Amino acid sequence: METATSSSDTQAATATAPVPAAEKWGFPLQELYRLAFTFYKQNSGKAIHLSYEDNLKLIAFKQQASLGPFKTNHAPALGVLDVIGRDRQQHWQLLGDISREQAMEGFIDLLDTMCRAFRPYIEAVRQDRDETLRKDLRRMELEKEVAQKKEREQQELLEEGYKEELQRRQLQDALNKQTYQQFKLYAEKQFPGNPEQQAVLIHQLQREHYHQYMQQLHLQNQNQIQTQTQNQNQNQTQEKAHQEREEVAPANNNNSSTDLVNAMEGLKLGDFEQQQQQPEEQHDQEHVEQAQTQVGEYGQEQHHGNDEYDDYVMIRPAKIWTRPDIEQFKTEVSAGDGDGVITIGHGDTVTVRVPTNMNGKCIFWEFATDNYDIGFGIYFEWAKPVTSEVTVHVSDSDEEEDCVDEDYLSTTEDLESGTLSQDHNGLSNPSAASKAPISIIVPIYRRECYNEVYVGSHSYPGEGVYLLKFDNSYSIWRSKTLYYRVYYER
Repeated sequence: METATSSSDTQAATATAPVPAAEKWGFPLQELYRLAFTFYKQNSGKAIHLSYEDNLKLIAFKQQASLGPFKTNHAPALGVLDVIGRDRQQHWQLLGDISREQAMEGFIDLLDTMCRAFRPYIEAVRQDRDETLRKDLRRMELEKEVAQKKEREQQELLEEGYKEELQRRQLQDALNKQTYQQFKLYAEKQFPGNPEQQAVLIHQLQREHYHQYMQQLHLQNQNQIQTQTQNQNQNQTQEKAHQEREEVAPANNNNSSTDLVNAMEGLKLGDFEQQQQQPEEQHDQEHVEQAQTQVGEYGQEQHHGNDEYDDYVMIRPAKIWTRPDIEQFKTEVSAGDGDGVITIGHGDTVTVRVPTNMNGKCIFWEFATDNYDIGFGIYFEWAKPVTSEVTVHVSDSDEEEDCVDEDYLSTTEDLESGTLSQDHNGLSNPSAASKAPISIIVPIYRRECYNEVYVGSHSYPGEGVYLLKFDNSYSIWRSKTLYYRVYYER
């Protein structure tokens, strides 16, 4: 009778729990049971001192939650003297058929009733869990903000790149419209009756013209920036002088600097619009006439010294393009007299001197190599040719001639375009003062002319000698075989 009464009381206490453990404690039932059982194991006999009867009840709830209701057939056999084992089976059997979830709730409620430290322990665990969740949420929000910021920056870069590309295409289309007729006439002369080759050549000429235009525009911008910087430095110097003498307010100079910048920008825009409105052929003709006038002045005023050399750099830019028939070109050059095939030794530079022809108005050149690249550039010597023959000169890199005009000394130097500082020293040398001035038509750069034929042309700026330089000075061990051809147009 007493056993049945105890069993019914336990079942009633378990079944009448008003609030489920998961809702009351803020944890899922299984997680809360795991925390309660861990707390019981770690603190039993230390911080928790329970009676023998209370321990039997907790162990019975644990067995019911782990294995389910007690079954005699599956219960292990007990010894005659195993009193503790028999008491545990009796308390387990008193739980009857309650579910595992009810057994977990009974274990939690009983432990909470018997131990006051259990509830604060669960609260501390819950607070630690909530703090961890808050940190994780903050970290995720920060990562999301960083990702969104990167995405916005990438989007801005894409939009900026799109705008720059759109402006570049608009400028290139405007230049192509100006030069199309001129390049079309030239292509028809080079490839008569072959529209495909004409279209390829026109495209190459337009692309080269666009790059040359952008280079000139970049140099103009650099010159404007240098001029603006000099003016600003001068204004600052004047401002300091006024402050020392009369203590004038600094706002006046700032206004003058702003007006100067605005005027320069307006000048830049006006020059660009004027260049857009002028026809290309008239623009080129003016350059040719100006260069010829300068050559005439050189012949009349050579006795005044070298101060007038700066006027000879105003010449038309060269036109350079490529074509793919390299094997055919090599065969044609080799089939000639053999003058168009040269072996350039390692560390050497070959200069082909081509005088201007009285009956010509434009020079053309073509060249290619076997297997390796070569440095190539064109210079113009403002001197009356002493012979009409094309001559070839071979020199080491240390024996390069001084061939830099004063107006080009401010341009950016390239490791493969020669030593401009050495050329400048040569110009300042009294022994070199008697030499004819030399202007750069095309700077020396390495050309991958082993895959395709490099072709170019340049209108005569006046009477003089073209210097076609093939530079192999950067090669320490390897010699190069060069195929070239030079001719002029009437």
